[in-house]
Formats: sequence, structure tokens, C-alpha cells
Amino acid sequence: MDKKSPILLFDSGVGGLTVLGELRKLLPDAPVIYAADMAGLPYGAKSEAEVAARVSGLLGRMAERYQPRLICIACNTASTIALGMVRDVLETPIVGTVPAIKPAASITRTGTFGLLGTEATMRQAYVDELEREFASGKRLLRLGANGLVAIAEAKLRGEEVSIGAVADEVKALVLQPGGRELDTVVLACTHFPLLEPELREAMGKDITFVHGAQGIAQRIAYLTKGQEFTRARPDFAVTTGELEDFEKLDRAFANYGIEILEKF
Repeated sequence: MDKKSPILLFDSGVGGLTVLGELRKLLPDAPVIYAADMAGLPYGAKSEAEVAARVSGLLGRMAERYQPRLICIACNTASTIALGMVRDVLETPIVGTVPAIKPAASITRTGTFGLLGTEATMRQAYVDELEREFASGKRLLRLGANGLVAIAEAKLRGEEVSIGAVADEVKALVLQPGGRELDTVVLACTHFPLLEPELREAMGKDITFVHGAQGIAQRIAYLTKGQEFTRARPDFAVTTGELEDFEKLDRAFANYGIEILEKF
């Protein structure tokens, strides 16, 4: 293993920064490339076929160009749809992102917990399997809230975020039968933890929010245990979209140790 070989974090946008933040704590010396498919954002409104083709195609090209030691698909929608396909076509180790249903089911006190993600994630059979395996005897309420992705992206651009706008996106979760018994909510999109303060204001301070960023970082650390790390160049981020628009996120990326933004 070339000690300069990077870890590639891939997301449809900037939600994967929540994973990067946890990864920095465990592997501060690891070289990282952050890849944002801004041209394809949002994934939640796309068909499964569109997401699978786009993600597998992009990661194939990125693996060839950057020769990463490991790829993390830091996106619930992309992982639940395309993880198996990507693993079939690439030899690089792949870490995916799955809804944290198991830990949420174990900590809910009322037995009723929620799942907030994109519409595409909500309809995946993989989510049904997680519910059957880990939430038997519990009540899981789901809501596809695609609009939260755009709100999270706006927040990282420094735009003002309205609590009312966040509340409008999630109110349908509480209004479902049993919604008033919610005490735990899974944030099944890596963008959503960026809005945790606003979600807490909108949904109530007693709600426990659960997401998988820490577990993903731990998995990456486990798979790279014993490997040497050195940086051939400073960590950087690439976008499939317009670089000028991407550069509006420069302050957000700088908070995670990335000051170079490039066009892929």
C-alpha cells in the first residue's frame, strides 16, 4: 500500500463533511479527497437506475484517477441503491452508509422512533430489511424530506436558515399516527446532522437524534488499521458541478481542513 494513497469520501453534496469530521478525530494524518457530485444533486428525487449508473460511473473514473486505498460512499441514498454494484466493479475497499436503525431501536424509550431521509432512501428494500431485523416490536415512522438537503447546503454557504422552513419539511413525521410518541429520530442522510440544531428547535428538545457518521469513521479506521499515511499534497475537494458555485462553500470546507477546491 502506497502511504500517500488517499481515502476518497464521496457524496452527492456536502453532507459527507459530517463523516469527514469524525474521520479527522480517528485518522488525523490520513490523506483525504472529498468528492461532491454537485452536478447530480439531489439524489433523493432521482430513480434508482439513475443513481446506480451515475454513482458507479463516477466512482470508476475517480478510482482510476486518484488510486484511493479506500472509498467511502458518504451518502445514504447512493449506498442503499448502488453499494452492491460499486463493490462488484471496483477492487478498492468500499465503505457504505446505512440508516442507523439498529442503535435507534435500542435506545427508544417509547418504542416509537422516526426515520428521516430522502424519498429514494425511504423506499429501498434494504431499509425494510433493517426494520425487520432490528426494530421488531417497535414502531418506525418514515418520512422522505428531500427539501432538507437544499436547506443544509444553503446553511453551509452561510445563508440564513429558517426554523419554520425546517419544521415544514418534518412536520409530516410527527403528524403520522403515533407521531406524538416519537422520542428518537434517525437522520438517514449525511446532510441532515448539519441541521441538528434547527431540527431540535423544530421537533422538540427532548428528541434524541441518531446518525451513523461516527460508526462509518470507525469502520474506515478498522479497515486501514496498521497502514501508513503521508500527504503528497494538502487534502482537497472536487466537484462535478460549477467550480464558481462550489467555491461559495470554501469556509465550510476550511472548517474541516480542506482549503483547495477543484473541478473534477
